[in-house]
Amino acid sequence: MTDFLMDPTRVFHSPFRVSTATQRSRSQVRQALAVADPLLVSLDAGEAGLHRKVNRPHPNAPFDRLLHGMTVFPEFYRGMLWVEVILVRGLNDSQQALPAIANAVGRIQPDAVHINLPTRPPAETWVEPPDEEGLVRATAILGDLAPEVRPAQGAFDLSGYEDIAYAVVAIITRHPMRLQELELAFSRWTPGRVAEALSSLEARGRVHVVERLGSRYWSAASAQYPEEKGSFRTVPRLRPRKQLDEGA
Repeated sequence: MTDFLMDPTRVFHSPFRVSTATQRSRSQVRQALAVADPLLVSLDAGEAGLHRKVNRPHPNAPFDRLLHGMTVFPEFYRGMLWVEVILVRGLNDSQQALPAIANAVGRIQPDAVHINLPTRPPAETWVEPPDEEGLVRATAILGDLAPEVRPAQGAFDLSGYEDIAYAVVAIITRHPMRLQELELAFSRWTPGRVAEALSSLEARGRVHVVERLGSRYWSAASAQYPEEKGSFRTVPRLRPRKQLDEGA
């Protein structure tokens, strides 16, 4: 990882994102991440039960270890540390959930808190972004900890790709995108080339369309998304929204 970050030929247009916070207390990982600046970590829950519902972690990556890795890391890191909170309606945008998240974020003491909404297609069809009330509530509660900002949209470095089909698969394997987003990212190719490449890739079984959040996203065929009927079997059992907001 250190060689990757120190490579002078690489240009990063957005903060370096790390999702394996459970490993952040290990010396080798700390040393590798020390050169990343700024560094963005994700924390979408303030306690173990909600963390399991939102993030579905591996059994060997419990919430306590995740939070511990985040809280001890700033002792060894001198760059800008940002915490991202992705809000899901009815799960972590309530009056009950947000103070717990704020408490956890406060232990990390980041330089900024990024309040974000689901932008990539979520695994489940029932996932929705918060309404305006939930977003205002999150801003009010989390904004007191550090400057609250919305992350800037990063650009994709396509300088190493000559074959558009190969480049499309490489990008949507990591980041499923709408057609309009792909056309913008591949603007150096002539108009219509992206659609042609997607059509060819779909015919060969390399990519497929996923419908989420009212939009059509192109994703690699290897990514599995459940249909609506199967997805609703996984909806977490939550108390009515009124009870959640009242903390009953």
